[in-house]
Amino acid sequence: MNLLLLKPEQVTQQTAKVSGRQLENLTAVQRAQVGDSVRIGLLNGLMGEAIISALSSTQATLEINLDTPPPPVTPLSLILALPRPKMLRRTLQSIAAMGIKEIYLVNSSRVEKSFWQSPFLQPQAIEEQLILGLEQARDTLMPNLHMRKRFKPFVEDELGEIIKGSKALVAHPVTEVPCPINCTSPVTLAIGPEGGFIPYEVELLRSVGFDAVHLGPRILRVEVAVPALISRLFPA
Repeated sequence: MNLLLLKPEQVTQQTAKVSGRQLENLTAVQRAQVGDSVRIGLLNGLMGEAIISALSSTQATLEINLDTPPPPVTPLSLILALPRPKMLRRTLQSIAAMGIKEIYLVNSSRVEKSFWQSPFLQPQAIEEQLILGLEQARDTLMPNLHMRKRFKPFVEDELGEIIKGSKALVAHPVTEVPCPINCTSPVTLAIGPEGGFIPYEVELLRSVGFDAVHLGPRILRVEVAVPALISRLFPA
C-alpha cells in the first residue's frame, strides 16, 4: 500500500479512524507507531499526510492534512471483454493504477456465460480491486465501471456517443496496423477476450468508427495486454 485511501465516512474534520485491512497494513507491513507520518488520500479528493495520534489493536486515529491533488487522469476509455474472474481482479487493479477512469465490461462471443455470475462482479468486490490499484499508484479518483451484457446493442446504440472526441481503436492481432505510440489526444480502446474479438465483432466495431491495431505477433493474456497497450498509448 503506497497510499492509505480513506473513505469520507472515516473522516471527521481533521481526524480519521482506521481499522481492518488498513490497520493491518499500518502495523504489520509499515510497522507504524504513534507519531509516525503516513501518506493518505481521500477517495475522490485530495492527497496528503497524516500523523498517527493513537494506536490500538483494533483502531488507529490519524490527524490528517490534505493539500495535494491526485495525478492527472489518463485520457483513455476502456472497452474490455469480460475476462476470467480471477484474471479480472488483477486486471482491474492494473487499470485503476494506470489512471483509467472509464471502464466498460462487455460481453462477446468468446466470453463464457458463467463469467457473468461470478461473485467478483459484485459492486463491493469490484470496488475492493479498484481501491487496491489506486493505493498502489497513489491516486484517489475512483474509476467509473459499467457492465454491458449484450454486445451488439451496446455497439450500435451507445458506443458511437462514447467515442465522440476520441481516437477509437480495437486491439486485433490479425491486422497490419501497429498500435500508435505516445498519443496526445483522448483514446477509446477496445480489448477482446483471449484470442480477440471474432471477425463479426471487429467489423461491428469498425462500422461505428474503430480502427483495428495490433501489438505485435504474440498473443498475450488479457492481464498482460491491457497494461502493455495502455503504456504504449500513454507512457507512464
